[in-house]
Amino acid sequence: MPAALTSVTRASSDATSGVLAGAASGQSAPPGRFHRFWRAVKQLFHEVTGAMFAILALVWISKAFRAWTGDVARWLIALAIVIAAIFTFYAISSFRRAQEL
Repeated sequence: MPAALTSVTRASSDATSGVLAGAASGQSAPPGRFHRFWRAVKQLFHEVTGAMFAILALVWISKAFRAWTGDVARWLIALAIVIAAIFTFYAISSFRRAQEL
């Protein structure tokens, strides 16, 4: 085998083994532009989802308050409060997940 071809083959195998060794040791390549963009999109999605759940929770709380001031069965008021609590939990968890990203 010619000396030039041997050195090229050796250099490419060294580079490949270096990449594989870096991946095996837990080191990863620095994130690229698409990774940063995708992370921002995911964070925005979680923030918008959290805001929507918070708005829905406020709507259900206002409905519960209106039902409480009116003449409505108590179980309907309790149901509205439970639904508002679930939406509040979803809103908080969405905002926390957005912070983790």
